[in-house]
Amino acid sequence: MSRGAVEIRIGLGSCGIASGGEPVRAALEKAALEADAVSVVKTVGCNGMCHREPLVEVVTDDGQRVMYGDVSAQLAEHIVKRHVRPANLITRARWTADRLAACFARHNGLAALAQRAGDPQSGSVAAYLGKQRRIVLENCGEIDPLCLADYRARDGYAALERCLRDMSPDEVIAAIQTAGLRGRGGAGFPTGQKWSFARAQPGPKYVICNGDEGDPGAFMDRLVLEADPHRVLEGLALAAYATGAATGYLYIRAEYPLAVRHIRTAIRQAEDAGLLGERILGTDFCLRFEVREGAGAFVCGEETALIASLEGQRGMPRLRPPFPVEKGLHGRPTTINNVETLACVPWIIRHGPAAFAALGTATSKGTKVFALAGKIKRGGLIEVPMGITIREIVEEIGGGIKDNRQFKAVQIGGPSGGCVPAHLADTPIDYEALAETGAIMGSGGLVVLDERDCMVDIARYFLRFTQAESCGKCTFCRVGTMRMLEILERLCEGNGKAGDLETLAELADRVKRTSLCGLGQTAPNPVLTTLKYFRDEYEAHLNERRCPAGACPALIHYRVTDACIGCTLCAQVCPVGAIEYRPYERHEIDDAKCTRCGMCLTACQDQAIEVV
Repeated sequence: MSRGAVEIRIGLGSCGIASGGEPVRAALEKAALEADAVSVVKTVGCNGMCHREPLVEVVTDDGQRVMYGDVSAQLAEHIVKRHVRPANLITRARWTADRLAACFARHNGLAALAQRAGDPQSGSVAAYLGKQRRIVLENCGEIDPLCLADYRARDGYAALERCLRDMSPDEVIAAIQTAGLRGRGGAGFPTGQKWSFARAQPGPKYVICNGDEGDPGAFMDRLVLEADPHRVLEGLALAAYATGAATGYLYIRAEYPLAVRHIRTAIRQAEDAGLLGERILGTDFCLRFEVREGAGAFVCGEETALIASLEGQRGMPRLRPPFPVEKGLHGRPTTINNVETLACVPWIIRHGPAAFAALGTATSKGTKVFALAGKIKRGGLIEVPMGITIREIVEEIGGGIKDNRQFKAVQIGGPSGGCVPAHLADTPIDYEALAETGAIMGSGGLVVLDERDCMVDIARYFLRFTQAESCGKCTFCRVGTMRMLEILERLCEGNGKAGDLETLAELADRVKRTSLCGLGQTAPNPVLTTLKYFRDEYEAHLNERRCPAGACPALIHYRVTDACIGCTLCAQVCPVGAIEYRPYERHEIDDAKCTRCGMCLTACQDQAIEVV
């Protein structure tokens, strides 16, 4: 960056665009053009701070950085005027006058913006980033994802070049084994061991990047593919070199159009630069990549179902062995790794396996990326060292529960995971430690729940998802999950029957033990963990026809208390006319008309409506 230059970064991942980032970029570019100064507006991917989108970061030539969150198009102009020094003297004088006027005109939003500004080392930004250790996300929010030069300026493709010139495939595999990298797609199988198995097979061979991210509340793969596509390509190229493959596929959900577009652009750029294709970097190594879009079936995240989908068949798992590394795509040895696993590989090669192994626990090395969502103040994508506790993630990185509610549990691992209660919040993020609670690491979804969440309803929500996504091949997965869902539906409707809880537990055990693939084997986890840790809620639904959390519409009623002042806000928002409009009088709710939508509860400013 030249002297006096200013780089203004605007995050335009899917979350940034959805939050209104495009008009912000247009306003930044317009103001920067007017300045006619040494400044550039740079489009970057999301840096993980999704709760602050649209997010703008200003970086000066001396390395100083200032972040602005919740930026509007109007505030974008003030950001440029604050940090950029116009070349034209007249423009400079006018901008100076504008800044002075802004100091006395708080209504324009500049004062509020200044309060939200934060150095990365201070305030809420530091709280969010302070305990993170970024390996997979090191480039996210730092580079233009469609600029190969940006990626290479941060040692991009240096790992691939080093391996092709100085390391044999066996040495690459040994490095991954020494690092202790385990698959980040859910099962946690040692990556180096998988590559070693594939290496021993005769060619031709394939490598596949599994970007079929289908967990509710998970967006780890999407963000990385959008913000740092070359990183994933480099990791997949290293996997191909290590295993002896010459063809690779990136299987990405069609619901991720921005990720698909960025990956395809990155492949073209890498081919043009001699980093993919024939005789890569002047060596004998040749490699071709192709993008295939998945149709959205959750079961296609399972390796053999993914392969079937790639072959043009219905995505259904098959019995293993043989495993894909022995007989996979088109009957040939195939190595499948997910996005996060592949994104770790270039870092390991560049920094050495010992640096990666130094992070984490004895059995879970390195870092883990999580999509932090739910009833949390600071949601987004985080990357933390293995061994950090659930409590540290929720209370320190996430800032605690919204609206000062009580922390109840976390649903970790998506629909295949389980619910870990608040009293086990000191459980470390570790494959084995989480398994002891009944949950799994999964791909990295972490949904925070508070006291308003009904655990029976949460189990129903996730089981409804997995039941709908079952391919139907296994009887217990197809029929067993349906019978389980019927029981949960009855409980939430207040129609539970004696023996339902025992039947639910028995069905869960049968589905878990007899299903062919990971979807069926893990589908009962949310039910089993909520039964284990929140059985009192199940019993309240069954025996008392009551929902302790006040979340199941069929089991609750709304009542207006003596605190009502007759402001009529509840009557104004009620969509079914269950509250008569009576100014300055205590209101009443017609229970027969009430649909339990909760709009009156939200609208009441005097906490005069209670759930009973």
